[in-house]
Amino acid sequence: MPIDRMVDLSSRQLRRFPLHVCSFRELVKLYLSDNNLHQLPPELEQLQNLQILALDFNNFKVLPLVVCTLKQLCILYLGNNKLCDLPQELSLLQNLKTLWLESNCLSHLPEVVCELSLLKTLHAGSNALHTLPARLRCLQELRTIWLSGNLLADFPPVLLHMPFLEVIDVDRNAIRSFPSLAHLPGLKLIIYDHNPCRNAPKVAKGVRRVGRWAEETPEPRKRSELGREEETNGKEPPLPPNKQPQPC
Repeated sequence: MPIDRMVDLSSRQLRRFPLHVCSFRELVKLYLSDNNLHQLPPELEQLQNLQILALDFNNFKVLPLVVCTLKQLCILYLGNNKLCDLPQELSLLQNLKTLWLESNCLSHLPEVVCELSLLKTLHAGSNALHTLPARLRCLQELRTIWLSGNLLADFPPVLLHMPFLEVIDVDRNAIRSFPSLAHLPGLKLIIYDHNPCRNAPKVAKGVRRVGRWAEETPEPRKRSELGREEETNGKEPPLPPNKQPQPC
């Protein structure tokens, strides 16, 4: 048994899980990142003290059900695999606080994620998500959600009903218009860059924005509106284009 109760087998070109690891019953951290694994043995269930499991950068098309028997897991890394869905048995991991799902093949966020009541951080970037389930609002402990690099055409409405969110990342999507986020009391950071947006999201004082027009107060207005106002007020002509806010 390693003294630090950790085994790191990352980047070993493993095709099979080494069964002798299952004899380390007190193991707390197991890193299997960057291998060629596509399945896990049922003997993994013996590691009931495991709190961190890293399976990212492998070849999993389906999450092995044995993972769902490890009920002490707090952090689960599943990024950069080939997952299209997650099993309902994932709901058994009620101690899970951080879940990494980035760079998989998810066209929807699996509903089972909404049953992970202690989840604080959700990484679901670089998938093919078009929307989020309404039940996500049940995750009252969720503080950070990363959704960059998906196919969101609209800002997910469910996020407007999650007042405890602190960080929202919707960078690199297809969102054209943002609703006001000023009513979210817990929000500290909104990242919305690289969207074809026509406006910046309104936020409360002290909230950091990362994206087009992020530093402007009040919100940027369309050039046509600026032009009409200037004509009405008899002011000087509009500034040259290189001095005007540019659309995304």
